[in-house]
Amino acid sequence: MQTSQIDFAAFGTEHLGAAVQLSRQAGWPHRVQDWEMALALSKGVVAIENDRVVGTVLVTPYKQDCATINMVIVDETMRGRGLGRKLMHAAIELAGERPLRLVATAEGLPLYEKLGFRQTGRILQHQGIAAEVAAPMTTSAATMTDFSAVTELDRQAFGADRVDLIAYLAKVGKIAVVRRDGGVAGFAVLRTFGRGEVIGPVVAGNLEDAKALVAHFIALRPGAFLRIDTTAASGLSDWVAEQGFAHVGDGIAMMKPSIPGAEPVATIFALANQALG
Repeated sequence: MQTSQIDFAAFGTEHLGAAVQLSRQAGWPHRVQDWEMALALSKGVVAIENDRVVGTVLVTPYKQDCATINMVIVDETMRGRGLGRKLMHAAIELAGERPLRLVATAEGLPLYEKLGFRQTGRILQHQGIAAEVAAPMTTSAATMTDFSAVTELDRQAFGADRVDLIAYLAKVGKIAVVRRDGGVAGFAVLRTFGRGEVIGPVVAGNLEDAKALVAHFIALRPGAFLRIDTTAASGLSDWVAEQGFAHVGDGIAMMKPSIPGAEPVATIFALANQALG
């Protein structure tokens, strides 16, 4: 039986329409604007068969600190042919010597483990319609003068310099902060995504500040469809569910150190850190 040739090419804006169709096929909510954001911050590869895009992967570098692998999708008609592994090898090559991170589905977990990734935690996805709630007294909208403090908090939380991501989020979304002792002690972002809007990343030094930052945007958007991602270790999930946002799925956080056997940076400061979807 003759098989067709699969070619690989750099992911460009001309591939966005096909990428949206692939993500819809996979049941993901991404709009073209969500793909545009991811591509603006990333480099990527597409797999092409007979002029049709049948696979995607994006790599988002954060300086030389690390890179995240995102949007790994294989057309359902192409699964079982090793295409996912080839896309991952292309992504690893794009990342260079950087430590790698990704959020895996249960289906992708065996492949990632074979490639040297190891589990570091669970990401819990919540979504629902925002109720009318009182705005917390401890939060406020961020100002331009808060940008450096926000990016430094994010660097501490994520273990990498994501200044370009935070700048993009500030342009397309809203940022709220908790202020304490004359400085910024935590922040959260709200932006349009998928079916509605997403709250994240959320970075705070304690659970109460994290709740206040999430509540800031719930209060701001009554009646809106919101998505909130958090880590299982944060303790925030039960409270988010109590606010009417059902737990609808899990992801598996994974890391691959640049040096085999090295311990990855622990993100002990971030209570929720969803960014690219």
